Amino acid sequence: MAPAIEEPPHAEQRLIGKIPVRNIWLLFLLASDLAKFQGRYDAEAEESPDFPSLIARLLCYAVEKRLRRNLSRGYRQQAAVLNRVRGRIDILRTYANDLPTRAAVACRFEEFTFDTPRNRLVRAALEALTNRLDDALLAHECRRLGGDLGRLGVAGALPTRAELSADRIGRHDAEDLMMVTLARLVFDLVLPTEDAGDHALTRVERDEVLVRKLFEKAIGNFYAAEFKANTGWRVVQGQRLDWPVEDATPGIAAILPGMKTDIILENAPQRRRIVIDTKFAGILTRTAYRESVLKSGYIYQMYAYLRSQEDRDALARNTEGWLLHPASGASIDETVRMQGHDIRFITVDLTLPSHEILERLRGFMAVKV
Repeated sequence: MAPAIEEPPHAEQRLIGKIPVRNIWLLFLLASDLAKFQGRYDAEAEESPDFPSLIARLLCYAVEKRLRRNLSRGYRQQAAVLNRVRGRIDILRTYANDLPTRAAVACRFEEFTFDTPRNRLVRAALEALTNRLDDALLAHECRRLGGDLGRLGVAGALPTRAELSADRIGRHDAEDLMMVTLARLVFDLVLPTEDAGDHALTRVERDEVLVRKLFEKAIGNFYAAEFKANTGWRVVQGQRLDWPVEDATPGIAAILPGMKTDIILENAPQRRRIVIDTKFAGILTRTAYRESVLKSGYIYQMYAYLRSQEDRDALARNTEGWLLHPASGASIDETVRMQGHDIRFITVDLTLPSHEILERLRGFMAVKV
């Protein structure tokens, strides 16, 4: 089951944009599959005025904790000429350089070291954050912890993706999971958002971009967790769809846009498929003639998802579409049927207590499940 974060009654809540920090933390837990850390970093999260500060505070806390409890180490391959055997003898190098006459031997061995890819990633993230934070004290803390890692022999260079993929976090390294996940988030979300575009984004705009990405991932992971024990349901995130092209000119493939769904929920025994498109924007807009109206572009997009796939398989003819948006102090749940497809417009209020947010997400499925 997805996590629920209990909130003390009458507590004064900090906000990022219009969203309580506790719910930003909830989205982060869901988006990163880190439900096991529920409740362990709440105090640090509550002190954060913006998204980069939230990540920085949590990362500093996680690194400080690892340093107190012994930073994880790994093995590094080394080669050296020694006056005693260590590891395996490099026979070719030993005799090619006539080392025995100098009472020396060429060896290859593994060295226990703190300079692992995951620790280099963390140090690089800390140092990258120092120039991106408005809080001078928090920036100093990031710099201090980066220096502590450096004094333990952790290099400052960012590891390659290949190095990180080879440095897998096992069960005995579970304490590193939060630290490494936060460090990845710095390079995947925080820094690209700070640098993107031709103009400087305001802090609120930057936070909105970051939280939008968390929201999209969090919804998919929430339903994946909910249906984990239900073998009838399958959850697919980020699936690409093909246009039903019957004929085309040679150059169209280069300019035809692709289609990629956010989330697909599928239950073959129930002959049910739901395409969910999440948007971190208001679901309603205003026109010259109507005070509130659904945004037409989102409807066109969902309509294309549903109608273009009707010949795909047996479930495609009655596939449902959900447009799922966040809201602030509002609740919408309306459905329209178009040419055999139910299109549902729903919102989840991110200003509510976190357990109510989770119950509303569960409630969307309760109607037919």
